[in-house]
Amino acid sequence: MRRNHSTTPRTTRVLGSLLLVAAAGVFTLAAHPEARAAAPTPLDRVIPAPASVEPGGAPYRITRATGVRVGGSAEVRRIGAYLTGILRPATGYPLPLTEHGTGGIELRLSKGGLGAEGYRLRSTPAGVSITADAPAGLFHGVQTLRQLLPAAVERKTVQPGHWRIAGGTVEDRPRYAYRGAMLDVSRHFLTVPQVKRYIDQLALYKINELHLHLSDDQGWRITIDSWPRLAAYGGSTEVGGGAGGHYTKADYREIVRYAAARYLEVVPEIDMPGHTNAALASYAKLNCDGVAPPLYTGTEVGFSSLCVAKQATYDFVDDVLRELAALTPGRYLHIGGDEAHSTGHADYVSFMDRVQPVVAKYGKTVIGWHQLTGAHPVQGAIAQYWGLDHTSAAEKAQVVEAARNGTGLILSPADRVYLDMKYTKDTPLGLDWAGLVEVRRSYDWDPATYLPGVPASAIRGVEAPLWTETLKKSADLEYMAFPRLAGAAELGWSPAATHDWDAYRTRLAAQGPRWDALGIHYYRSPQVSWPTS
Repeated sequence: MRRNHSTTPRTTRVLGSLLLVAAAGVFTLAAHPEARAAAPTPLDRVIPAPASVEPGGAPYRITRATGVRVGGSAEVRRIGAYLTGILRPATGYPLPLTEHGTGGIELRLSKGGLGAEGYRLRSTPAGVSITADAPAGLFHGVQTLRQLLPAAVERKTVQPGHWRIAGGTVEDRPRYAYRGAMLDVSRHFLTVPQVKRYIDQLALYKINELHLHLSDDQGWRITIDSWPRLAAYGGSTEVGGGAGGHYTKADYREIVRYAAARYLEVVPEIDMPGHTNAALASYAKLNCDGVAPPLYTGTEVGFSSLCVAKQATYDFVDDVLRELAALTPGRYLHIGGDEAHSTGHADYVSFMDRVQPVVAKYGKTVIGWHQLTGAHPVQGAIAQYWGLDHTSAAEKAQVVEAARNGTGLILSPADRVYLDMKYTKDTPLGLDWAGLVEVRRSYDWDPATYLPGVPASAIRGVEAPLWTETLKKSADLEYMAFPRLAGAAELGWSPAATHDWDAYRTRLAAQGPRWDALGIHYYRSPQVSWPTS
């Protein structure tokens, strides 16, 4: 009894002390709510890796009082509206667009030697500013700002949390001017909303070129008024025999408009002289024997060819490129040229010699797959290399020689950045003819040294193609594109000095919660330590 009696006051004193400590802690947290919040995302924890980061100082916190200053430019105001459209649902804040005042978030055009797409992001406790020489740079800066906020900012309902941007300065600009993604809408037709969804995903990683593969053996996907059966009949099926589909000219203009609002240029491709069965089936006169083949729904390649000797072929090419050029404000028309196995070499060269000037006639720059270098690339032409690490030395030498003679190169090595290649043998979607391409393999190469002997000045950039023989819906596209698309974007944007797999995989893991918030169906590669919640 004595022992119990003597310990009771001590227990009471200890409990009382703990209650005082707890009360003090509650008071401290209430007085300093920042103490409860997780540390803000470091400025260098984004993809693509920025060119220059100087961390320092306290973060800026977006609150109900925050406004977005956009000045008097209509284009800057539009970028501001895009930003607030992202931030308002999750924060629940009004975030009004203003032209005056101080603090908050400021978007400003100001010549500062940042180039056409560069930007400077500065964060202090008083506010965040994004400055750029041109609107595209402001837009890219907005994408960095998104990634510096918690992933929950991407959700469409009000989320709890502290919306803080780490203090310091990011100064950034792209390594390459051409940073592309190709979407094959021919093997399986993709609707306008599906294409728009992909465009939004590309924009987050500063991709600036959308290459649309609009024709192939399995389907013709764009209305051509002077050859109406191309879309109406040639577009009436797809791989496996589905209903197919095509874009009206209004549909295509809407894709172009939507992409341009996110600073992506559309590069339309009409593949020829091979990969043309949909066109040959639509018009008998395009065939050398005057007999139209049946529509094709398989996945073999290399069996079709336009009739190189017929004038009707060149009338067809002129009409198609004329109408497509009129619809496309961008600089490029892609004429394909790959896997023309049913076209003799002399005919292939003759065909390309006649078709390339048609592109120039309608004010565009020609792009072709790298087989174009086996013909006579015109001055200013760009070849898109899709070979493999083990492509023959002779074929690589042909590409290198063309590059030395002035042909530009876009690098799309199939065993690195073809997004439809399986990750592993167990991947349920995709193909494996170029090999298995896990996330590290896709990321771990340098465009500047990939083809030895190519002058640095010849490399225009990097493009990640996504072919759709096995892909039908947005979830399929996303599973194959993510996470590899982010790596391709970084290869195109970030300085070579930032390239490091171990650092990248940490930054990549941090993208997982953002993709979850955006509803992106992605492959959780075992090579990356994804967050568990």
